Amino acid sequence: MSGHDPICRPHRFRRGAALTFVFASVLATGAATGSFGAPGEQGGQDRDSAAASRATPEGHREYVARAAAEAMADGESPVEAAERAVSRSGDRWAAVYSEGEYEEFQEALDGAYTGVGLWARREIDGRIEVTRVRDGSPAADAGIRKGDRLRSVDGEDVDGRPVTEVLSLLRGDAEDASAGTTVSLGLERGTRAWSETLRRARLSTDPVTVRRLPDGVTVIKVAAFTKGSGDRVRTALRQAPGDARIVLDLRGNSGGLVTEAVTTASAFLDGGLVATYDVNGAQRALHADPGGDTTRPLVALVDGGTMSAAELLTGALQDRGRAVVVGSRTFGKGSVQMPSRLPDGSVAELTVGHYRTPSGRGVDGQGLTPDLEVAEGALKHAETVLSGLGQ
Repeated sequence: MSGHDPICRPHRFRRGAALTFVFASVLATGAATGSFGAPGEQGGQDRDSAAASRATPEGHREYVARAAAEAMADGESPVEAAERAVSRSGDRWAAVYSEGEYEEFQEALDGAYTGVGLWARREIDGRIEVTRVRDGSPAADAGIRKGDRLRSVDGEDVDGRPVTEVLSLLRGDAEDASAGTTVSLGLERGTRAWSETLRRARLSTDPVTVRRLPDGVTVIKVAAFTKGSGDRVRTALRQAPGDARIVLDLRGNSGGLVTEAVTTASAFLDGGLVATYDVNGAQRALHADPGGDTTRPLVALVDGGTMSAAELLTGALQDRGRAVVVGSRTFGKGSVQMPSRLPDGSVAELTVGHYRTPSGRGVDGQGLTPDLEVAEGALKHAETVLSGLGQ
């Protein structure tokens, strides 16, 4: 499991996250922080009637909102009550945010965040290893390097913890972790162990990167669908040499704004269906804009970290015959969340429906199977596929 500090915030109950029609799962994992008491103890309903009221998305939203309102009236925390209600509901992808956390999440989708500039992953033995350091970040200025082991954050041992929790510690609580606040890291490199105190800084994300390989292949890597990423993909495609073959690398892309995924699809399709979805039982559709590049050979790279909006895009390119998909089965997050504002200004993101690919395939819980499944050397296999497509 891997991640980076711009988009992780599992301070409270988290099993996923999405924002105002975001199919993102910026958190793939999390844990319930408590269980809700019997519904009969919350608002006078018995267990069976409360369960029935939650059977529909509308009933689910009302149930969570009522729990928050009752908690507020009793002088308790609406956020914590909503979290308990969500954990009780079984909504796998629901999330509850304080007002500050929600604003922070929106900023992350805008491509900005407060952090130290570290990416990390958990090794098989439970150790947390630094996988990337952002140039010009507090971590880079402190001399932290890829491959260093992160042993502790603010005195808390991080070995064995989910990487989302570790990165959340790096970012700090959304309520008070502004630029300029400090975080102390325990680090290890070989036989050397030391501590660094870093000041968090306001950083920007770089979700789209481009590199050209010697064999005429242009690799467009999309790390997340933050605002503007779709236009950046279209720009990268226009700037690629006329005879370039394209690899669209979606490995590790945990999702983002669905509008940006559709804009990306529009870069490679000449209009047409991208996905269908339902919201509270009403069927809707997403369409690409006309005029995309439909002639360049295209391979989409995916893996188990390809999630949500990235799966929506992959499914469209695969079903429409526009790309050969190479890699391993995707994560399988195909649900739609929408926000509900709670009485104290906090926000509950609750599942309201699911999306399907143009051919009608469901994604949630099963993922997408690549046209060519490979465990290792996916990029090399993609180049081989492109060499055939270009003939």
